[in-house]
Amino acid sequence: MNCKLITLTILSAFSALTNAADKVTITLTNTLSTPRTEMVETKLADVQRKLNATTNIIITDPNGQEIPSQATHDGKLIFHAGVPAKGKAVYYATKGTPQKYAAKVAGRLFTERQDEFGWENDKVAYRIYGHGGAVGYDLFNKNTSDLMLDYWYASEQNQDMRRVIKDLGKRGYKDLADQVYNAYCYHINHGKGMDCYTVGPTLGGGANALMEANGNLLMPSCYKSYKILDQGPLRFTVELTYPERQLNGAKVIEKRVITLDAGSHFNRVAVTYQGLPKPMTVAAGAVVHKSNPTQYVLNAQSGFIGYEDLGDASVYNAKYREELAKQMGHIYIGLLFPQKNITTLYKARENGIATGHILGTTTYHPSTSFTYYFGTGWDQNTTTEIHTFEAWQAVLAQAAKAVRTPLKVSVK
Repeated sequence: MNCKLITLTILSAFSALTNAADKVTITLTNTLSTPRTEMVETKLADVQRKLNATTNIIITDPNGQEIPSQATHDGKLIFHAGVPAKGKAVYYATKGTPQKYAAKVAGRLFTERQDEFGWENDKVAYRIYGHGGAVGYDLFNKNTSDLMLDYWYASEQNQDMRRVIKDLGKRGYKDLADQVYNAYCYHINHGKGMDCYTVGPTLGGGANALMEANGNLLMPSCYKSYKILDQGPLRFTVELTYPERQLNGAKVIEKRVITLDAGSHFNRVAVTYQGLPKPMTVAAGAVVHKSNPTQYVLNAQSGFIGYEDLGDASVYNAKYREELAKQMGHIYIGLLFPQKNITTLYKARENGIATGHILGTTTYHPSTSFTYYFGTGWDQNTTTEIHTFEAWQAVLAQAAKAVRTPLKVSVK
């Protein structure tokens, strides 16, 4: 290397260092007429370049206090922010060693129960089955901000308790065995929530499927493999890959990337169908159970659908069923669609537990992705203000506006 080139290289490096900012300003602009508190994304590389830093970046609020942040698998820097109605908020990025943040999201494969995959945040929890009994999304109702899935699965799979129950049954004490099971199982609300939702061979609480011209839903079998892409503390992301299948004479592989952020009722899903030879209708929706066949809302213009579910008391002993059913409350399910060209409809698909589905549909084009959101609420959750179906519809309407009108993010 000649002297002139060495000099230019040194000057270039010195210039980068002297031009590096001590603090990067992140300005958020909200064009909606309601205040917003949500997860904000900005490009990590932009912040790194302006700070001349590759690691150890912290985010501070308008008062200069550090707040939790996370670098994601796809090159984003995320943090929770509040922005007033039709207003702006300013946050800052600086060099520094982040504090150790408590995780508000988590997910893993539960090999102890037939390879179910579960994930959750401080408001909601979900699972997808690893066997053929159910193909849609199942949900757990939460009445706490604690992460509960590890505890719930551990208690449900407690082998000592199972042996006690089995022994009581053999000795003829079936009623006592039921009471022992009810004392610890996650189908009973012991204060922090419960599982009282039924999926079966349906889309459950928000899954997707291709739709044939006759309206038949081509629901896939259970997922084949998974890859965790983000594991907190603020964002959990998993990629699910489904078995190859034949569609229109081609081999098609479906992939779903599901993202759940701390503080949100809604998952974001990006679906791709690799190898699909021509456009097809794609749908996402929720099952309508026979116990509440008409309590749903379809709003294509605003981009959301919603349903009020009454839970499933069939898991309880008939002797206790009427009383235990009262604890299930009302489960609220909803889907949000960023696309303007969405069609919403009720589609009959009767089976033993359901009358059909509420759906949002659009055309899926090969080599693209279909993005939507699904989420839940529970009227028994005292940590939220969602205690009626009308309140849930208001949440859906506001959330749909937010996904169609993202915050404007400026980094300087």
